[in-house]
Amino acid sequence: MTNRVAIMLPCYNEALTIKKVINDFQRELPQADIYVYDNNSTDDTYKIALNEGAIVRKEPRQGKGNVIRQMFFDIEADYYLMVDGDDTYPAESCHELLKALEENRADMVIGDRLSNGTYFDENKRAFHDFGNNLVKNSINKLYKASVKDVMTGYRGFNRTFVKSLPVMSSGFQIETEFTIHALDKRFKIVEIPIDYRDRPEGSESKLDTFSDGIKVLMTIFKMCKDYKPLFFFTAWFILFFILGLLVGLPVIGEFIRTGFIQKIPSAILATGLMTFSMLLLVTGLILDTVVTADKKMYELNLYNIYGENNDKKIF
Repeated sequence: MTNRVAIMLPCYNEALTIKKVINDFQRELPQADIYVYDNNSTDDTYKIALNEGAIVRKEPRQGKGNVIRQMFFDIEADYYLMVDGDDTYPAESCHELLKALEENRADMVIGDRLSNGTYFDENKRAFHDFGNNLVKNSINKLYKASVKDVMTGYRGFNRTFVKSLPVMSSGFQIETEFTIHALDKRFKIVEIPIDYRDRPEGSESKLDTFSDGIKVLMTIFKMCKDYKPLFFFTAWFILFFILGLLVGLPVIGEFIRTGFIQKIPSAILATGLMTFSMLLLVTGLILDTVVTADKKMYELNLYNIYGENNDKKIF
């Protein structure tokens, strides 16, 4: 049985490059279905993609995360390759990405732009290196992992990963969400170094370094709270506990020396900080129990998805 491969191209105003991207993948994977989801483009992206033989649909909800969410709902395949429509990723690398999926070495395969240095050579936008490293190091420390490229837009997925992923992000945070979800749910990850090339002249990036960077950091913050609540709330517990000690120790010292407490405001503040810190710790313990139960339910749902895939002879 021939595996069904879907190429997913989320697009917003990519008229300058979408024809080449489609043609490149038609050359490399002639048997694959190429899906272009147009996200309210004001140029000829939709028309060009249609003329080149792609399966073209419109997604009215703005944001890459919204586009990917709808793609995962709509598209039925055995293996999925997601790539940007801006011609920054090489289509010829698709064979290595697919091979890792077909050999069952990976549930998600990452096209790693950073290891061979081409991203740093080609991408001249300020603070992108800093942002990439900050996000990468934060996630790797949180999960004791060694992912080299957290935010690449060139990825491959098997059906199990796609049909079990609850997409929560609406924008460019989606790549970070993929990585955190895969690490948290113990999916197999393989990284394959790829060449990166900057956008051709006249093509503009949709990323805003600062606003999108803040959104990505907020995504990490929220996912740390949702996926690692004991770690998250314990960190805040330690902070407020130390503050309570700093404010309260002089009060305790005064009481030991004199038997009286004259620093009433400090005593009240220290009591409030200590009480709040204990509430944070208890909250973390309770939510950790809830998250553990949720993970058990997720694992049981995975059994159902694996069963459906076996019935369809996907694996």
